[in-house]
Parts: sequence; C-alpha cells; structure tokens
Amino acid sequence: MDLLEVLHLDELSHGLANLSMFPYFDMAHYIVSIMALREQPGVLQLSRVSPLACWFSSMLFCFGGAVLSAIMLAEPVVAPLSNSTSVLLASITWYLVFYCPVDLVYCCAALLPLRLVLTGMKEVTRTWKVLGGVIQAHNKYNDSLLVMIAIGWAKGAGGGLISNFEQLVRGVWKPETNELLKMSYPTKITLIGAVLFALQQTHYLPLKKRHLMLIYTVFTVVNKARMMLTGSSVSPFAAIESTIYKTLFSGHSSYVALTDEVEKTSMDKGAVNGTPSTKKSNEKGAGKHTPVSPVKGQSGSLKAKDESENAQTKHSKKKN
Repeated sequence: MDLLEVLHLDELSHGLANLSMFPYFDMAHYIVSIMALREQPGVLQLSRVSPLACWFSSMLFCFGGAVLSAIMLAEPVVAPLSNSTSVLLASITWYLVFYCPVDLVYCCAALLPLRLVLTGMKEVTRTWKVLGGVIQAHNKYNDSLLVMIAIGWAKGAGGGLISNFEQLVRGVWKPETNELLKMSYPTKITLIGAVLFALQQTHYLPLKKRHLMLIYTVFTVVNKARMMLTGSSVSPFAAIESTIYKTLFSGHSSYVALTDEVEKTSMDKGAVNGTPSTKKSNEKGAGKHTPVSPVKGQSGSLKAKDESENAQTKHSKKKN
C-alpha cells in the first residue's frame, strides 16, 4: 500500500510479519486465557477439588482454536497437543496462575498496566492464528472462500466457540451461553479478520498480506486497550450491526404478518373462552349464601334452652 510506504510503515509491517510468537507472545496468550478461566464463577473452587478437570479446561482455553480447526479439517484432534514445549509452557502457566504461593502470579498479572501489556500481546497472536487458519484452509481448498473464513474463524476464536464443551468438563451446562446465539467481541473481531484475510488470499482484496496484518493488529490492540481502560464492553461495530439488522432482518414481511395474525386469533379465542367461565363463577358466587353469625343475645338464649333440655332428659332417666 502506497500510503503505508509514504508513512514509513512498510518496514514496521515487515518486522511484524517476521515476528516470532514463541515464547513471549505465546506465554502472554496462555496467561490471559487461563486468567479468564479462573475469573469464571466456581472455577477456583474446582481447582481445589479436581485439578485434572481444571487443567483440561485450561488447555481447551489455550489450544481450543487449534483443536476446533483440526476437527473441521478432519485432522487428528490431539495434533495441537503434539508440541510438547507449548503444552509444557501452558501447563506451567496454569499451575502458577492457580497454585502459586500467596497467589503472587495472578495478583501481579491482574494489575492494570501489566494486564494491558499481556492483553495487547494476546491480540497480536490472534492475527497469527487467524492468518494461519486461512492459509491452512487455502492450501487444501484454494477455491473455497467459505472454508477459509470458517477455518480462520475457528482457529482464532475456537476457545469461545467450544465454550459449551469446556463447561461440560467443569460440570456446567449453559446452552444459552452459546457464542452463535450471542457473539462476544473477540468472536466478532476474529470473524471480521477471517473474512479480510480470506479475501486477501483469494486476491479479492488488493492489499499486501503484511500491510493487512499491520492494520488488523493495530486496530485490535488499540480497541482492546480502549475497552479495558474505559471499562466498556460495547463493540465498535454496534451501530453498523444495528443498522444491518433493522434493514435486513427486522422488516415487516408476510411471515411477520402471519405470526401477528395467529397471535391475535389465539388471544381472541382465549378472551371468548374466558367469558362464560367468568359468568358461571359469578353466578355460583351469587347463588351461595354465606352463613350469618348469630347475635350475642340469641346465642345465649339458645344455649340456656339446650341446658334445660339436657337437665329434663337426665331427670327423666333417673325416674325410670
């Protein structure tokens, strides 16, 4: 891109494209992912009760994207765990975050300045994961744009996409938290990145790969830092999403009119059916007579009359 060359950012894009993710950026990804797991309700108690389940959930958080993309490409599911160095590094990080004496590692990593740095490094790894998934799918299905988008999305946001399975490992079942029902910001930004990189790989987007990597990485890092500093969880694409939804998916159609008519008919039937029952209940209520409590004088005279009758009966019995 000529603009990047004019701004002398071409060398920066070269350096970013040749940047190695291991070990520092990968470690930042592991720390932030395992901290996100620890901050979920009930996970800290689970780590004391079942360390194995906690470790397995942590590995799904760290390598969920690689596992999901392997499943989609019909590759061995355990292939992402074949890199013993990465698994060992993730396991050490898991132990330090959950079981470090006096909770030193978690408390230090939770400090806002350090957490900003770690989160920014994790966003950098997101670019490599999405691009790696797109290239991997492009090597097998070079003419399928949809497959490249799906694999890039799965590899970059697989930890969120398989969150329901990860929750089952911890004994939790929350189907309403499915990412497809309500996508979080990381899932949305990863999907956008997968679309952009897939378009670039198929030459529909006239942009060099390293330039697109730089633009996407800078956007994700800056926006994530802004969201953390302001404490906002609103997506920057909220206005665009709302406009697209109102334009394409919430307009009045024949189906909407049909459903409205059905609801109106059911409400009318309910109202008609409810009228006779209400009348009957009113009539029944009107036909019943509530007992009137006797007056104090009348109750006293009745009691005296009963006592005299009982006395006469006893007297007659004695005579007999």
